[in-house]
Amino acid sequence: MPYFSVIVPVYNRRDEVEDLLRSLTRQTNKDFEIILVEDGSSEPCEDIALRYASELDLRYFYKTNEGRSIARNYGLEHATGNYFVFFDSDCVIPPDYFKTLVEELANEYVPCFGGPDAASDDFTDVQKAISFSMTSLLTTGGIRGGKVQMEKFVPRSFNMGYSREVYEKVGGFREMFSEDIDMSTRVRQAGFNIRLIRPAFVYHKRRTSISKFARQTYVFGMSRITLKLLYPDSLKLVHCLPAVFTLGCALLLLLSLWKWWFLLPILLYAAMLWIAALIETRSLKIACMAVVTSFTQLCSYGWGFIKAYVWKILLKHGRDINEEVAMRKGK
Repeated sequence: MPYFSVIVPVYNRRDEVEDLLRSLTRQTNKDFEIILVEDGSSEPCEDIALRYASELDLRYFYKTNEGRSIARNYGLEHATGNYFVFFDSDCVIPPDYFKTLVEELANEYVPCFGGPDAASDDFTDVQKAISFSMTSLLTTGGIRGGKVQMEKFVPRSFNMGYSREVYEKVGGFREMFSEDIDMSTRVRQAGFNIRLIRPAFVYHKRRTSISKFARQTYVFGMSRITLKLLYPDSLKLVHCLPAVFTLGCALLLLLSLWKWWFLLPILLYAAMLWIAALIETRSLKIACMAVVTSFTQLCSYGWGFIKAYVWKILLKHGRDINEEVAMRKGK
């Protein structure tokens, strides 16, 4: 029986799944099984899974489309390991990931962990720019947990895991936006510790276009209000910063119609982003794109947050979880 059960929900990600499985064949520690759950894809990847079945302890399941959380829970029901690890299908796993994870858990065991993400050298320029935006301290990198913590660490479902003991007490994921934050909250409420294991990182491709990235971060902003309705004490000042940024940019742009120098704070921030991205990526092109993706991230998140706050809290039209699920299926 393997120690780790790797659970991956898949929806129309054939190429990404192949990259993920290829990276798992290169692991220096292979004490894991893989549960690949196809969530009603119109372009299934069963043939790809079968090609790698001879190299990996791999099981493939196809089910009707119900959402990625339900797919993860389906995988949990079929897992045999003592510790469950969750990856997104657009991740690539470094060769020493499980070797590192075993060593870290042996030195300081925790029932629930999360790891950071990074951009691989072979990612597209857009993916590298998005990765910068999602991990930089100049945007929300501190909130998300890759570097300096601005709140309690919250594992993200592209790279997290918990023990069978946690599963038996807390259960699986809830089908909603920001299901990983909801899960982490329930894990803590059940009395389990959560740890960031920095060396156990993954390469995360994220969205492949700025428009898809804008939609994703918009949903992140909306979901923060859903979490506030579920857990009234969960909303912190730091979560409001993108909304403040969005309103501030809108105000400065309006004032700049009167006096141009009201644009200076925006231009200064853009310059800071460009310099930081240039230092990190060593690419003029990616640095310029990172300015765009960073403003996209903050403003899309901020607008989603503002819209949901007004609609759900001020106007008291808050959706329950079932309506949230219906919204996801209809998008």
